Amino acid sequence: MTEQKLDRRSFLRKSAFVGTASASALAAPAVLAQSPLVVKMQTSWPASDIWMDFARQYTTRVEEMSGGRLSVDLLPAGAVVAAFQVMDGVNDGVLDAAHTVPVYWYGKHKAASFFGTGPVWGGSATTMLSWFYQGGGDELYRELTQDILGLNVYGFMGFPMFAQPFGWFKGEVNTVADLQGFKYRTVGLAADLMQAMGMSVAQLPGGEIVPAMERGVIDAFEFNNPSSDMRFGAQDVAKNYYLSSYHQASESFEFLFNKDFFDDLEPDLQAILKYGVEAASTANTASAMDNYSSDLQKLVSEHGVKVHRTSKDILDGELKAWDGLIEELGKDEYMKRVMDSQRAWVERVTYYELMNAPDYALAYDHYFPGKIAL
Repeated sequence: MTEQKLDRRSFLRKSAFVGTASASALAAPAVLAQSPLVVKMQTSWPASDIWMDFARQYTTRVEEMSGGRLSVDLLPAGAVVAAFQVMDGVNDGVLDAAHTVPVYWYGKHKAASFFGTGPVWGGSATTMLSWFYQGGGDELYRELTQDILGLNVYGFMGFPMFAQPFGWFKGEVNTVADLQGFKYRTVGLAADLMQAMGMSVAQLPGGEIVPAMERGVIDAFEFNNPSSDMRFGAQDVAKNYYLSSYHQASESFEFLFNKDFFDDLEPDLQAILKYGVEAASTANTASAMDNYSSDLQKLVSEHGVKVHRTSKDILDGELKAWDGLIEELGKDEYMKRVMDSQRAWVERVTYYELMNAPDYALAYDHYFPGKIAL
């Protein structure tokens, strides 16, 4: 495998040399077409998940911006490695790249969760994605992946996700007391959070959630959004869907690349892979707004799902549980530095965001009266 990778990685340079030599010898335009460099990229998502569509928005842009010099072989979860193992696959060079979320390698270090599913602080996913690129988050991520864990990867973040629903329950839950004893699916620090609130937790990839619900391994769960949830059949195993929560309020996609593979690319192709993340982020956001809102309506009108907003009692309980986790996590020097950086960013940036934002709910109720509870 190492020899194959080295041959492929040097292909662009060799092809450029051959093309130049041929052009000189023939005194005519080169006639040898350059084959694209194939990037083997696996996601952490089932083939049917809408996030595979989002990943394709990235790969399409990469291929078109490279003028065909890059071709991305996009694979679903399990094609080469399991959904939670893509970081290992990229680090080991079994994969060139992955489309995933940091919390899926949370088992290597709890700090992975800070780059998507950490304490909410009061900022949105957009706030925290901005922290990654402008507030020092990218350097802290590099320190964790390369210095602390010794991983041979680069990672970029894109698509600030909407706050994730509290999830799916067979009956109504209105207080923290109602949650006691539930077997609940979530991932990352959210698992610690929900355990602190009285639930037992199973950390499962998306494709395993409904089968686990059917077997009684879990009796409540969250994944991410109405479209993904509907596609894997959440509505067939529960009918009460709770939106709004602080357990995962600031997540983004993670685009991983094997460091050796990435470093061996020409600078313009490196730039395309890197900045293609930003291009896909805009496309993902537009697609998510369209599909998530439409599929939420289908869940109600076609599948009899009852949509609720999570109660203030439960939201308050989440914040109190975060307080306890923050204190415990802060005993680690690195994690304290990450949290201090995030808090300082949110205190300044979200002050501006909240002070500047008009009351959109008030305007919505003005034009669509009675649809939401103010």
